[in-house]
Amino acid sequence: MIKDFIDLLRRKSASTALIVGVFVAWELICLLFGISDIVLPRPTQVVGALIQYWPAIMPHAYQTLYTTLTGFGIGVGIGVLLGVIIGSSRLAYDTAYPLLVGFSSIPKVAVVPIFVLWFGAGTVPAILTAMMICIFPVVVNVATGIATVEPELEDVMKTLKASKLDILMNVGLPRAMPYFFASLKVAITLAFVGSVVAETVASNRGIGNMMMIASSSFNVPLVFAGLFVLAGLGVALYAAFSIIEYRTTGWAHRKTDPSAA
Repeated sequence: MIKDFIDLLRRKSASTALIVGVFVAWELICLLFGISDIVLPRPTQVVGALIQYWPAIMPHAYQTLYTTLTGFGIGVGIGVLLGVIIGSSRLAYDTAYPLLVGFSSIPKVAVVPIFVLWFGAGTVPAILTAMMICIFPVVVNVATGIATVEPELEDVMKTLKASKLDILMNVGLPRAMPYFFASLKVAITLAFVGSVVAETVASNRGIGNMMMIASSSFNVPLVFAGLFVLAGLGVALYAAFSIIEYRTTGWAHRKTDPSAA
């Protein structure tokens, strides 16, 4: 796994060069135009804040990672179940899909106060918010993968006297795996959004809470340090899922890894 991750980074040299160029340009613009760190801190100031406050940042990072992964796991489980049901049944699709679209259209920040009212401030609202934001992309992708199984494959299975469950387990779910992993890469980044939104509103721990406290004291470099931590966690988890996807569903990819393009 570590070797694959290193190989992925090596193939991403062009992207790395672009990122470095952005940070260099950011640093130079701040220096040339004398931009105050209260408005926009330089990357070196952000890195300095990361080093200075790292012992204090770590517990918040662990908390955000915990709430994000917990909500993500629950949301993926619910999303897969609903996706299988909706993708396997036209009636379920016509009945439940509009409800899911309406549910997904609700701004998640609007439901955080409701979660606080029900469960109190703390970890639970952050987990539930991360869970809610993960469900829809998983449902859509899993249902699409199952519903778009080639009719020829289903006909072959039926000639072999396979039941609907056999067709689902041996054709539908394997067919949906590339869609499923694509949804995981989207959902994990959205899960961080849900957790941080909830932490800024109703938590005394987590990166979101730390950023709110830092902004109230005008410690803008620390606010950006929190953003850097979130970006790093998101990229790391996205890359991990990309590697797992390629190793699990390599049959669905071309000769070269799409993530390496």
